[in-house]
Amino acid sequence: MAVSSSDLRRFRLDLAYDGRPFLGWQSQTGGRTVQDEVQRALRAICPSISTVQGSGRTDTGVSALAQVAHFDAPLDWRMDGAAWQRALNTKLPPSIRAWRCFEVPSDFHARYSAVEKTYEYRIAVGEVLLPLRHGLAWHQRGLGPADELAAILSRYEGSHDFRAFSAKRHDGRDESRDTRRTIHEASLSLSSEPDEWLLRFRGDGFLYKMVRFLVGTAVQTLWGRFPLSELEQLLKGVTDDRKAPYCAPPDGLMLVHVRYPEAYEGGAASNP
Repeated sequence: MAVSSSDLRRFRLDLAYDGRPFLGWQSQTGGRTVQDEVQRALRAICPSISTVQGSGRTDTGVSALAQVAHFDAPLDWRMDGAAWQRALNTKLPPSIRAWRCFEVPSDFHARYSAVEKTYEYRIAVGEVLLPLRHGLAWHQRGLGPADELAAILSRYEGSHDFRAFSAKRHDGRDESRDTRRTIHEASLSLSSEPDEWLLRFRGDGFLYKMVRFLVGTAVQTLWGRFPLSELEQLLKGVTDDRKAPYCAPPDGLMLVHVRYPEAYEGGAASNP
């Protein structure tokens, strides 16, 4: 028997995870994903929970400080958000943690209610990549200068057709998909780690592998391997299959914030 939405309570779930052991967020046949692990944990607590929806997919190996998801629990299941958070962390592997959970209006949707996302990408520029940074930063020994890379990144800001800076999903909608996005910030700062740069991308949405293409192309432009004029041409939009030729690895990429209208934010709370 189908369960009416009036018989359910919707919860927002904020998650952090080390993406290195997983094949991304999105559930897929034959692969270990973050969504699979979270759904498994939820059903271990309440078997009637059907699914958990995320704010978006993160690629294989990509981590998150603040992935947002939602799930529906039966109305007669009396646990509040704090109880769900504690219970989930007893069922999840240590590479995934629920750091906040609270009830939201039934019209909240982790993906479709989002108004802005922020990603960070870390590049290690020193002679040696320390072992504990392996998989958490892209090693580009001797890359520089930083101000020139910052100037290249600034070209991404504004509204552009980013079709050339995305990968096809082969889901039957690649040609019809709206690929215009607005980037509010594409900046560079020094990381708290030595010899490491922090690239920050904040926008109204991101296409499949878009941040990795933005980073890879900017770095190759700085190295002198890709003309800045061609990067700017790609930002004007393409009508053929031309693509930005450089996609950075998932190492160093992290989803750090998803912003929603105030009604869905649940009061003041900071990232873990």
